[in-house]
Amino acid sequence: MLQGMMMHQPLLVSRIIDYARDMHPDAEIISATLKGGIHRTSYPEIHKRICQLAHGLRAMGIKPGDRVATLAWNGYRHFELYYAIAGIGAVCHTINPRLSADQFTYIVNHAQDTALFFDTTFTPLVEGYAPDLPASLRYVALCDQDRLPDSSLDLTAYETILDGHPETIEWPDFDEDTACALCYTSGTTGDPKGVLYSNRGMMLHSMWVTIFQRTTFAPGTRILPVVPLFHANAWGLPYAAALTGCSLIFPGAKLDGESIFNLMEDEQVFSGWGVPTVWLGVLAEMDKRGRKPSHLGEVLSGGSSVAPSLIERFMKGYGIEVYQGWGMTEMSPVGTLSLMTPEMAARPLEERMELKALAGRKIFGVDMKIVDEGGAALPEDGEAEGELLVRGNAICSGYFENPDASKAAIMDGWFRTGDVARIAPDGWLSITDRAKDLIKSGGEWISSIDVENTALAHPGVANAAVIAIPHPKWDERPLLVVQKEPGADPTSEELRAHVGAHLAKWQVPDAVEFVDALPLTATGKVSKRTLRAQFKDHPIGEA
Repeated sequence: MLQGMMMHQPLLVSRIIDYARDMHPDAEIISATLKGGIHRTSYPEIHKRICQLAHGLRAMGIKPGDRVATLAWNGYRHFELYYAIAGIGAVCHTINPRLSADQFTYIVNHAQDTALFFDTTFTPLVEGYAPDLPASLRYVALCDQDRLPDSSLDLTAYETILDGHPETIEWPDFDEDTACALCYTSGTTGDPKGVLYSNRGMMLHSMWVTIFQRTTFAPGTRILPVVPLFHANAWGLPYAAALTGCSLIFPGAKLDGESIFNLMEDEQVFSGWGVPTVWLGVLAEMDKRGRKPSHLGEVLSGGSSVAPSLIERFMKGYGIEVYQGWGMTEMSPVGTLSLMTPEMAARPLEERMELKALAGRKIFGVDMKIVDEGGAALPEDGEAEGELLVRGNAICSGYFENPDASKAAIMDGWFRTGDVARIAPDGWLSITDRAKDLIKSGGEWISSIDVENTALAHPGVANAAVIAIPHPKWDERPLLVVQKEPGADPTSEELRAHVGAHLAKWQVPDAVEFVDALPLTATGKVSKRTLRAQFKDHPIGEA
């Protein structure tokens, strides 16, 4: 093969923040602080602090390849850690604060973290876990020296790490396949699994997302990421926004509908990114006030399936465009987005909403196929249904220090997503269910997503989840768990009749349980693991 004659520079995430400093000086990074105030900065100003932090990390003894953990909400200091850690060749290990104690201590020990940077609200949590964490672990509280909390731990204040260090740095060059970030993901069984991202993969993913989601990524766009920085790289926003000159408005720890609405209003947010449960809260606040935040033009929802009723409320009720995305932590994480061709965008609203309810079309750099139980490829005709497999340059080839899980996850060079899906001839992906959430009843599969979406269309339902209950005759039967809309009081019989009017009789849940609030994970998804434990002895499973 004749080789090209182009220069070769490694694709490193440190180049993104340098570019943002030079080309996007007017864009802002705005953070709602834990004390209730607002912190404002710009890319040139935050670049100076990132350089100081990088020098400070080196002074602490952080070396290339070291894992540095973060336990923090969405804010400017967490953003700084993203770039400074990766910039010196270390690995930014973001941790979900709502992990169980066993999971938390497992991943810190498994990752062999050298330091833990945490928001002060998590001080009691960290103190409680500390006896089971590495004895050599260093603890840094994200605060000024005069706000350092009283603690049994030997704490360092974050700002003292920066103090006195230069505001410029010459970032080191290293191989672009060098790891830059680490995020653990867990299923219903087994220990959490680490996804180790490379600089190259992160750079490519960031560029592809900005190209595909072109309604969002342009200089001056103001984006509010409700999706946490500790979850799947906040869907790539810390990198994509800096590349394109978007302003980031970080909400801190207040993620209720009223707080998000107020922040969107005050900061003129155009684009909001978060999971469906977040948008249900924002919609409730919009309904209460009878209007949307004045500049809000779009929301991007991911993490779990978006109910058609939610899309309809945004688009019909308030003229807000809805984009659905699908992906996984293992995919950096975006795999598809519901961006339409001009022909699709010209279709009537009802048809567009139907498309929006699907998972979307693949972004560049993602190959996908569906296979049967034997691994044979199925047709992409919109009818065939099988396990979804993916591959690409920003998709993991295995799990960090976990050969057994790595072997189980890969099939002939493709990553097994665990999702059951259909792919249409025009490329639209439909996620039928997570394989683990499908309900096998009398030899027939029931999609929990279909039942949930049907229940959510009832005006008295604020949120809903469906889980499988073991059954002596039918193997499993669906249980519908419902959170009522304020002021509404639907009955179990009413909701079962509502579902029965749209789905087959055998798909109708055997029972409905009402709860004050559905349990959520730290990323805002409904925790079906918690629901399964709560209702494991439900009487529909009795003989």
